[in-house]
Amino acid sequence: MSFFDTPDQLPAFVEVNRPRAHGAGLDLYEYDRATAGLTSLLDWPAAFGAVGQHHLDEAVRAAAEGRTVTAGAGYRCAARWFHAAGLLPHPDRAAAARLATAADEAMRASLALLEPDARRVEGEGFAGWLRRPAADGAAPVVLVVPGMDSSKEEFHALVDALLARGVAVLAIDGPGQGVLAADSAPEPDYHRVVGRALDALAAHDGLDLARAAVVGLSLGGYYAAVAAAHEPRLRAAVTVSGPYRLDWDALPPFVTDTLVQRCGTPEAARAFAARLDLTDLAPAITLPLLVVEGGEDRIPGVTNATVLARHALNAELLLVPHGNHLLGTALPDWLPTTADWLATRLA
Repeated sequence: MSFFDTPDQLPAFVEVNRPRAHGAGLDLYEYDRATAGLTSLLDWPAAFGAVGQHHLDEAVRAAAEGRTVTAGAGYRCAARWFHAAGLLPHPDRAAAARLATAADEAMRASLALLEPDARRVEGEGFAGWLRRPAADGAAPVVLVVPGMDSSKEEFHALVDALLARGVAVLAIDGPGQGVLAADSAPEPDYHRVVGRALDALAAHDGLDLARAAVVGLSLGGYYAAVAAAHEPRLRAAVTVSGPYRLDWDALPPFVTDTLVQRCGTPEAARAFAARLDLTDLAPAITLPLLVVEGGEDRIPGVTNATVLARHALNAELLLVPHGNHLLGTALPDWLPTTADWLATRLA
């Protein structure tokens, strides 16, 4: 049975994504209004896209009137909503690609107004934004890696927390993610993507690449662990709600349908899921590793990365008992601590 054919999927999906919306910075009252009128999840992209367009129009108006701060914040809000509009494995992939582009362009407009020193960094298999802290001197840098259905436009709170602690951030879309999803498939050997991103950062001033780290969220947590095992230039790594291993036959339809869309075929998706297993790699991760997990994070077919914390040689576990997947229900309990942990390791 496909995701959209699953009975009673609409109210369950709205409820389970409410904490994620909160974590991504969407106003929850606005989220409730956007979802209240839905009669089918097929209408989700249009409903969320309309909210994004409203914020975009308001930002354009504010910019024309010289209200720069308001305009910049409005563009960023639009980027969040355009990203959230594309979460589903919707059959209209052209519309999903347009939403990803709209999110990317809205973020570009926001940074142009509020952080003109931000730079686009892109190369083979990745595209993202490099943002620098206000502090003087060469800054350490953290790569922020999104997950299966996510993008660089989702994790603003984490990026802002790192910037506030004097850390530069490169938030990227990789293969099968964000603006690259329409033309690429997910890459299990994600350390190659991280390596190319670090290579590209060498062309940018004001960074201390001897102090580099990676943080990955959801499927991005697996990618961060792979990079930690393979990329010698990293000093530390963090996984947030990352998988340790997947069992394809037990995964829910949302996950399998999304992977089939992103990978291209059911066979490719199944093969990709089979590659996602950290059993052999865990002992090779010797750098400082923080594993952040929520005690309420239970996805069928997913073995959580709490196992990784037991088998990696220099790992710490931050377990929040009431946290869900991505811990949108527990932001104060993990986000400041994680940002401090990274800043300290890169000091």
